[in-house]
Amino acid sequence: VQLQASGGGSVEDGGSLRLSCACSGRPLNMYTMGWFRQAPGKEREFVASISYTGRGIHYADSVKGRFAISRDNANDMGYLQMNSLKAEDTAVYFCAVPARTHYYTQDLKYDFWGQGTLVTVSS
Repeated sequence: VQLQASGGGSVEDGGSLRLSCACSGRPLNMYTMGWFRQAPGKEREFVASISYTGRGIHYADSVKGRFAISRDNANDMGYLQMNSLKAEDTAVYFCAVPARTHYYTQDLKYDFWGQGTLVTVSS
């Protein structure tokens, strides 16, 4: 499975961006999908996940109420809508899926990663 993240860019504090993740190779509807980010000098951290059915959703506390994860299984696409962006949201954002199919848990090991898309929020 291959993942391609896109949609990053530069916005001002309080702005919005929508990230996209295109899945190819295997149908996205087989996989839970996660979004992660890595800020300069920091470790990669979990942002949000959505189960393969779309019924299970989990967010990091730092983005609850501001970010929304969604998916379009018919088109093998995942999304991360980011609103009320803050300077501390600046990072490279990655989408990922696990090797295990048709499985969801909030504590999931992810095996396949997209290349990342840079989000820069200026204050």
